[in-house]
Amino acid sequence: MSNNDSSDTSYVKMSTADVASPSSGTSAGTDASLVGKHCQLEYCNQLDFLPFLCQSCHKTFCLDHRSESSHNCACAGAWAERRRLAQLARPSAGEGKRMRELVSQKPCADDACKTIIGTSLVPGVHCPSCNRDYCLKHRLAEDHDCKSKVPIGARAASAATAAAMQASAKSALERFKLWGKTKREEAARSLPKPKPSTAAQRVIAKRIYLYVEAESETAKAKIPKGEFFYNKEWVVGRVLDAAARSLQVQNINNQSSKEEDRLRVFHVEGGRMLEFNEKIEKVLVNGNTIVLLRGVGPPPDLIEM
Repeated sequence: MSNNDSSDTSYVKMSTADVASPSSGTSAGTDASLVGKHCQLEYCNQLDFLPFLCQSCHKTFCLDHRSESSHNCACAGAWAERRRLAQLARPSAGEGKRMRELVSQKPCADDACKTIIGTSLVPGVHCPSCNRDYCLKHRLAEDHDCKSKVPIGARAASAATAAAMQASAKSALERFKLWGKTKREEAARSLPKPKPSTAAQRVIAKRIYLYVEAESETAKAKIPKGEFFYNKEWVVGRVLDAAARSLQVQNINNQSSKEEDRLRVFHVEGGRMLEFNEKIEKVLVNGNTIVLLRGVGPPPDLIEM
């Protein structure tokens, strides 16, 4: 290996000419017993089949004398100095740029605030709702009137899509409310009559007979219908689970926190969404109709209204 080899390796690369050819009886190069290099330390001269090249003095040494200190290298530190100078010669990431360009400095997005954010002393806080950056004083949504601002950038499109989905769900809910007005006039329907025995009367007395339907978009098919009875002591959430199984409607309320994936129960005669924890004996009567809807959102907060 030449001393002027540009590759900084600590071992010696052997050429094929240095090794005898195994397929012929004659030697193509050096004898096999002489493959390797002799340690160039003055009092060692050991033949090493895996010699090491010192990158400082460019001499070859055995395993025991490969370090600069073990062979008292005359050019100790030269290899490290070359590496240091090579690293210094590389351009830095911020070369030719001012500090202001490396740090994203800009004023607070609040119209009345002149604070410069993005500095080492005044960090900026990003609002994911309106997609703007604010100072610490205006970081909260109520402090910069977030509801009145239109999201900028890519988030505006997603907000518009969400608004369209919400409007579609509300329109579907309004249609069911109008349908409920006509259903109230048909509330008196034929119900199963108990057998003339005290035990049968007690069992049926604990039941509420309901008409259950699933909105077409919820079922992804023709609107399924069914007539079922439930224990009047059940809560709405348990009735929803049972009705979804009976109508074979996908129910992932326990798997997804997204409102567009969750099922809700709409009471047609009452004209409202039912809470999951309401007991059905307090909000439903025999012959009522409930509809399973998906993505319509939770019942409105009557206190805020």
